[in-house]
Amino acid sequence: MLLTDIFGRSFMDDFFEDFANSSYYRPNRIGSIPAMKADVQDLDNAYQIDLDLPGFRKEDLHAELKDGYLTIKATRENSNDEKDSQGRYIRQERYTGHYQRSFYVGEDITQEDVHAAFENGVLKLTVPKKEVQPKINESKTILIEG
Repeated sequence: MLLTDIFGRSFMDDFFEDFANSSYYRPNRIGSIPAMKADVQDLDNAYQIDLDLPGFRKEDLHAELKDGYLTIKATRENSNDEKDSQGRYIRQERYTGHYQRSFYVGEDITQEDVHAAFENGVLKLTVPKKEVQPKINESKTILIEG
């Protein structure tokens, strides 16, 4: 019989919780590190966004511009399958992760305006500064028949 301490917790519950949450048994846990850190620089005529994406490849990245928002998505899938000489599993692990980050860049920015380069685990995006053009309210005359 397990006894609880004065705070109502069981020693074994705490033991197994600590054991299961140790970094040894949960390596590369996606929630344990902040992902997709961003640095935004204000240049004279543009903004430069540097996103840290270590371990990702260019093929894992996707950038999209929609409704004035620049969205960067990074997806990674890993599979570590090891078998012994008779084909029995020794270890089999799978991991799928997805990161997404959005920046409002303005509705006047087009896809052709944004420049992106990926090198050494850093995605560099250059977004030009554009003056917001006021929308012209045009009134149209409707012909009334009668």
